[in-house]
Amino acid sequence: MAGSVAERDAVKIEDEHLNNSLGSPVQAEVYFPRLIVPFCGHIKGGMRPGKKILVMGIVDLNPESFDISLTCGDSEDPPADVAIELKAVFPDRQFLRNSCISGEWGEEQSSLPYFPFIPDQPFRVEILCEHPRFRIFVDGHQLFDFYHRIEKLSAIDTIKINGDLQLTKLG
Repeated sequence: MAGSVAERDAVKIEDEHLNNSLGSPVQAEVYFPRLIVPFCGHIKGGMRPGKKILVMGIVDLNPESFDISLTCGDSEDPPADVAIELKAVFPDRQFLRNSCISGEWGEEQSSLPYFPFIPDQPFRVEILCEHPRFRIFVDGHQLFDFYHRIEKLSAIDTIKINGDLQLTKLG
């Protein structure tokens, strides 16, 4: 019983700390869901034409790479199909994209007008789902299209983010 009272007091102290440091308890919502990398989150209702996924973050100071994947579930064994994996590779200044269906990776795409990410700087990636393709924007500029390799868009219901970045907002 004493343990539960101590836990309750700890939560109360933590809540008061949040209220004091943030000004109002309403603002504490920014902590949920916790945007910790590696991140795995559910896309409510899956993807569909017109739906947009927003990823905002800050690139680490000395990044090697980071990736953003939209998958059909989060199964590890067998691995979930990957509708699109976006991988920023800093030493090569590449922003690669690919998909993986039934354990088989497709042909990687790498053409790019410019490399949009800068170490220690914020970024905004938007993945717009259209009928035939994903359209990718970084900081408001359209970078490339990636044509769907998975037909059932509604099955694409998970976002995974890994690598050398801090997440600041998902939408």
